[in-house]
Amino acid sequence: MPHPIHWSVPTALTAEETQVTGLIRRRGKFYLFLRQIRHELFDEAFQATLAAGYRPRGTAPVPPALLAMVTLLQAYDQVSDAEAVETAVADKRWQLVLGTLHATKAPFSQGALVAFRARLIAHDLDQALLTRTVELAKRTGQFGWQRLRAVFDSSPLVGAGRVEDTWNLLGRALEAVVTCAAKAVGRPRSAVLAEAGLTLLGRGSLKAALDLDWTDSTASAAGLAQLLDEIARVDAWVAAPPAPVQATPALQQALTALRAVLTQDLEPDPTTGRARIRQGVARGRQPSLGDPEMRHGRKSRRRPFNGYKRHIAKLVDADLIVEAVARPANEPEHHVVPTLTTAVDAHGPLEALWIDRGYLASEAIPALQAGGVAVHAKPWTAHNGDRFPKTAFTIRWADRLVECPAHQTAPMRSGLSTVQFAAPTCRACALRAACTTAASGRSITLHPHERFLQELRAKARTPAGRAELRRRTTVEHSLARLDRIQGKKARYKGLRKNTLDVRRCAVVINLQRLARLQSAA
Repeated sequence: MPHPIHWSVPTALTAEETQVTGLIRRRGKFYLFLRQIRHELFDEAFQATLAAGYRPRGTAPVPPALLAMVTLLQAYDQVSDAEAVETAVADKRWQLVLGTLHATKAPFSQGALVAFRARLIAHDLDQALLTRTVELAKRTGQFGWQRLRAVFDSSPLVGAGRVEDTWNLLGRALEAVVTCAAKAVGRPRSAVLAEAGLTLLGRGSLKAALDLDWTDSTASAAGLAQLLDEIARVDAWVAAPPAPVQATPALQQALTALRAVLTQDLEPDPTTGRARIRQGVARGRQPSLGDPEMRHGRKSRRRPFNGYKRHIAKLVDADLIVEAVARPANEPEHHVVPTLTTAVDAHGPLEALWIDRGYLASEAIPALQAGGVAVHAKPWTAHNGDRFPKTAFTIRWADRLVECPAHQTAPMRSGLSTVQFAAPTCRACALRAACTTAASGRSITLHPHERFLQELRAKARTPAGRAELRRRTTVEHSLARLDRIQGKKARYKGLRKNTLDVRRCAVVINLQRLARLQSAA
């Protein structure tokens, strides 16, 4: 029995819809596909999943399935909530998909879209929607699901929060504290500024208020001291009675943000003992107050960015994305491996996996290989300056010996990760200058999964192995499609909202794949 807020989606085209399809057939193929597939995508069972626990407000509740379709159209056309409301009235392609031809009012509001996204997040329904597209692909019967081959990769997603330097971060954080304090006591900001004895706020920007010669280190140090004095006065004012000021959640949040900036961006000056701006970047530094979950990251040594990394897990043969998540830009790739492998496992046993070397540090990867999964990845490169790297040594696992380029051996000892060559042997060796300068002799550190890494290096040295590695390029095509749909900059602030956005864009990519399959059939 249909849910009371079921979205009725008839399959047959009306005469008016047929006329519209003729007008948009060349440049609106994806909209036509959505119109054709909507009854399968949102069948009664999946509509019930979307509507479970739904508590609509108002006299005319909007079916969750219709809102889900709108979120996909938003992702495809990259329009805001306000633009979506307008487009639902002005664009016949949207009306065709939503079943609202000739409507003079959108069947949803901006508020309904905001509330629906919150519900998707709260119940992980964005993941359910992504999984739903894979289920539809299974029905085509064009792919085998007994043994799966998958690939993991990531790309940068520039954050939507404003990135600022230390001075502006401190200034904005202090402004937020004063604003929240004024609201807590129900008095004007000017009164709080006067009582706390603050002189740097309310005058445009903090840097303008300080009016320093920023090339003069002595002037900058004096300006920082002045700013820290004002921060101390604010702390003292907030700590004084009345108690309700201190207990205000918004004020406590603002104070926490201010203290986080102080901790991450300042350090003691070893010369004077006073605080100075940190030399270098603190681990996990928060570069934006507008989006506290943004972080500094690097796509490569020369390509820094601020924001998030979006990770995807893709099935190679089906050309479908089964998981997509956003993570902080500074988080190592291998942290997300359990999430990605769990998503693949939900669709069948994994047979082969292609990954970027950043994922190799996960303990799950050698475990997969030991369990029979063929893992393909470029191994880490061994470096040792101008001297012999570890790869110049032969590790004889059966004999538990390591052989050096001069054919001398050292034993692998139980419980130790370091193999030490005898000092007298190394001192007398003709290759010593190309190997080590250590008085104790050359040592080799074995990785806990050294045998696995050696297998990867051995495969990379063969033509067949290199050909297998090139199969990973398939995921780069999916990341390029993701870039075209989602863009390079985040639409939302916060990890979970950006995960929702990357997942709904992955849904669109999967549906485009199904559309290509249909046209080729």
